[in-house]
Amino acid sequence: MNAPIQRLFILAILLVGALVYQSSRNAVFDAHSLRANTENKRDVLQEQRVRRGRIRAGDGTLLARSVPAPGDTFRRTYPAAAKLFGHEVGYSFPTPGRAGLERQYNDDLAGRNNQLGSILDQLSGKKIEGDDLLTTLDPAAQKLAIDQLRGRAGSVVAIVPKTGEVKVMAQVPNFDPNDASSTARFAALNRQTDAPLLSRSTQGLYPPGSTFKVVTAIAAIDSRKFTKDSQLSGKNGLEVSGVPLSNDAGESYGNIDMTFALTHSVNTYWAKVAEELGKKTMKKYMERLGFDDPAEVDLPRFQRVTSGVHVPGSVKIRDPTSTKVDIGRVGIGQENLLATPLQMAMVASAVANGGTLMKPHIGSRIVDNDGRTVRTIEPEKLATVMSESTAADVRDMMRNVVKEGTGTQAALQGIDVAGKTGTAERNVAKDIAQPWFIAFAPSENPQIAIAVTLESVVGGFGGTDAAPIAKAVMQELLK
Repeated sequence: MNAPIQRLFILAILLVGALVYQSSRNAVFDAHSLRANTENKRDVLQEQRVRRGRIRAGDGTLLARSVPAPGDTFRRTYPAAAKLFGHEVGYSFPTPGRAGLERQYNDDLAGRNNQLGSILDQLSGKKIEGDDLLTTLDPAAQKLAIDQLRGRAGSVVAIVPKTGEVKVMAQVPNFDPNDASSTARFAALNRQTDAPLLSRSTQGLYPPGSTFKVVTAIAAIDSRKFTKDSQLSGKNGLEVSGVPLSNDAGESYGNIDMTFALTHSVNTYWAKVAEELGKKTMKKYMERLGFDDPAEVDLPRFQRVTSGVHVPGSVKIRDPTSTKVDIGRVGIGQENLLATPLQMAMVASAVANGGTLMKPHIGSRIVDNDGRTVRTIEPEKLATVMSESTAADVRDMMRNVVKEGTGTQAALQGIDVAGKTGTAERNVAKDIAQPWFIAFAPSENPQIAIAVTLESVVGGFGGTDAAPIAKAVMQELLK
């Protein structure tokens, strides 16, 4: 082949390749971005002709399904049980769109997990049907958690430490996914003053209070700068960053060890520990636990916010090493430190799992219409947060909190519980607090890790308001 013909041949191949790319780009290469574009109404109409896969809870309870609608289309509907999991299941309608698992697993539910297979099905005239999504969610425990909140705004998150399976992600207020079926109904939800569309579990940012002392304990022991027997003064009114700090009820102590300080939640002890550790060390362990990054769970990005030291009145995160941060008060869960319930459940989970933090996940398996498992959502390690020996020491101290400290109301008969209370100040003048409790059980072979918080409770305390809720939910999950 002479040179001119060879060049012509190469040019022809390039032109054919360009033609194939351009003709296939919308259908294959750019398909995902086009589907995500809210202006793409053609894709919305096309998806209405697909019977979406069902969503089920861990026990098989039906949470979402598609039913026939006029014009050879299908309409999404949510059985009564779905109201327990409004934020997690989400919704899928032409307007306002999708949220929750419906959005996160849309390609599977819409039968697009195999793009080439979907194209071949269309060419052959075969109707596309979506695959089913099986989840890890426990309806009985979820209902109990919501009942325990008794109409009070708050959240309960329960995770299996070894796998990251989310069993409970309960919140009040909640919403019925069917109420998002039209623009008008969705707008009505948005207008409600109690913000039912806000997922308290993954979008609610609250001061964690003394539950954060578990993070400070992890950093202290794992960095080898302290042991659980290390003694410091627990004197009331000790200066932290030049400002006196008070203990709960003004209690004052002499030299005490770390176990006593966690058991009785002594602020001045833990603030001094954080100061001696320094900002860089505190930052390192916070980041290992997931602070300063969007919460890790299989939900859409807009439903996940970042825990950390916040710029006052802003969603922006401030670097813990900033000169504007009082690390002593961060160490006791104050100083504009805000965290989601999911984040604090992850803290408890990391200790429970011997120092290894697993990625929380709600999806369990993708199953096709013939009942065959297409894909399994496998456990995924996020980080080695601490050594096993550190985790064991922190576990022992947390166990003492429940045995004889501030968390006795979370004790289970015949089962050792390891936990930590928190009572963050929201409005001192009006005696409004944010009660917290994080825990795991059984302490020696943890099967469940949990975080409970309640929004703005007058006269509230972690030990009396949040701990009993955690106890009831753990008891249900450990049956």
